[in-house]
Amino acid sequence: QVHLTESGGGLVQSGGSLRLSCAASISNYPIDTMAWYRQSPGMTRDLVASIDKSGGTTYADSVKGRFTVSRNSAKNTMDLQMSNLKPEDTAVYLCKMRNDWSDRDFWGLGTQVTVSS
Repeated sequence: QVHLTESGGGLVQSGGSLRLSCAASISNYPIDTMAWYRQSPGMTRDLVASIDKSGGTTYADSVKGRFTVSRNSAKNTMDLQMSNLKPEDTAVYLCKMRNDWSDRDFWGLGTQVTVSS
C-alpha cells in the first residue's frame, strides 16, 4: 500500500512565499530519492528539486536560490520552501518518491500553486 499526499499549495502574489509538504504512507518500500516536479496544462512534467537519502540536492536552474527542498526520512515526509515566487512558477506541483531496489516510483496527485503578477 502506497499513498502520497501533497499539501500547502494556494494563491500567492509575486514575490511571496509558500511551503509545500508531501507525506507518504508507504509499507514495505524504503524511500531513496524524493523529488518535486511541476506541470502546467499543455506542458511537460519537469523536475523542480530532488533530495537523495544522504541529503544531496539538485534544483532546476529556474528555481536555484529561491527554493529549498528538505526531508525527514524517518517520517517519509518532504518539504519544498518556495520564496520570491514568480508567475512562471504557477503549476501543479507533484511529489515523487523512489525505491531503487524495486525500480518503482510513487506519485502524489499534486497541489496547485498559482502566483499572480
